[in-house]
Amino acid sequence: MNTTVDRARLRHAELVVILAVLSLIAPLAIDMYLPALPFIAHGLATSDAKAQLTLPTYFAGFAIGQAFYGPISDRFGRKVPLYFGLTLYILASLGCALAPNVETLIALRFLQSAGGCAGTVVARAMVRDLFTGADAIRVFSRVLLVFGLGPILAPMIGSGVLALFGWREIFMLLTAIGALALVLIFIRLPETRDPAYVRPLRLGSILVGYWRLFTHRNFVGYSLTGGTMMAGTFAYIAGLPFVIVNIFGLPSAYFSWVFGGNALGFILASQVNVRLQRRISPERVLLGALLLQMVAATVLVIDGLTQWGGLFGILVPLFFWIATMGFVIPNTTALAMNPFGANAGAASALLGVLQFVLAAGSSGLVALAADGTARPMIGFMALFSLVALLINRFVVRREAGPAKP
Repeated sequence: MNTTVDRARLRHAELVVILAVLSLIAPLAIDMYLPALPFIAHGLATSDAKAQLTLPTYFAGFAIGQAFYGPISDRFGRKVPLYFGLTLYILASLGCALAPNVETLIALRFLQSAGGCAGTVVARAMVRDLFTGADAIRVFSRVLLVFGLGPILAPMIGSGVLALFGWREIFMLLTAIGALALVLIFIRLPETRDPAYVRPLRLGSILVGYWRLFTHRNFVGYSLTGGTMMAGTFAYIAGLPFVIVNIFGLPSAYFSWVFGGNALGFILASQVNVRLQRRISPERVLLGALLLQMVAATVLVIDGLTQWGGLFGILVPLFFWIATMGFVIPNTTALAMNPFGANAGAASALLGVLQFVLAAGSSGLVALAADGTARPMIGFMALFSLVALLINRFVVRREAGPAKP
């Protein structure tokens, strides 16, 4: 047995797990607290509408916060913004648990996401620091294996904590998770930033760096491809509870099972993606996934308009649509960031902002278009599938040269 190789594999697996945990920090604070929203409104003696403002406020903090951590991590290294962001996340989570009124909770949710999104930005940048090409895609796919467990387990954990203790204890648990992550990165996570690529932290250079990203055709093309499909995923997240419970009249427990089953398909696809990289180029894998999603979206539209197959006529193509995101996310992320080794932090930040703004906006569109049927969810998922396919076909340049550092 080769002890050195075994240790290297163990260290690699540990790094993947840590990066996945960092990526999960901010999303957990969405998935875990959603079951508690009605109880938060009651506990703070406020309306459901005001309690629901804690969600878009969190999205706003997540989108805005990412833009700052990228340049900071390019200047001071990857661990410094993690220390700051996770400390802010821990303090804000504790504040949420102790919030005396809904206004305070809304403000603290903004700070919570502004801190937690550091993990998302830095994790992507660290993968780019260490890996390129097919290797980066394999690592992103393995990170998704752990990351994908969040949507499966978090709502169940949140519901369990809510039933046994109360909604405030959910935020106490998030505080503990943030503290554990902070300790983990302090003792086990290496600094991956290459000192040769240190960037000055001046407003002018930051704006120039972002402008170069904005004008790099493939970065924009792959970012928007992934972001548009994320928008479709958020349309699914926003619409599925109402489809399951309100339209088909099933207990809310069915939502957890359907949501978890689709997340499992997403995880499995991300691992198939790892094996495909050995034989097929990531560009071809991505195109195949987008075509498969378009087929699933077409079946969804037909079923939604004709009501053929009832609930299962929707759930089956929905499973395949969500599963193929396991190919789309790692491939678009790696292909967008691959040319930007010198400013991976800024690239990761802008990628996140573009994708999250699109994704968060789609959930609002589904809510505005609600008509008591599954059509708004299905319609937007199909629309975003078509737009993503068109962006990949007409914006992405297949033979692009390397980006300027």
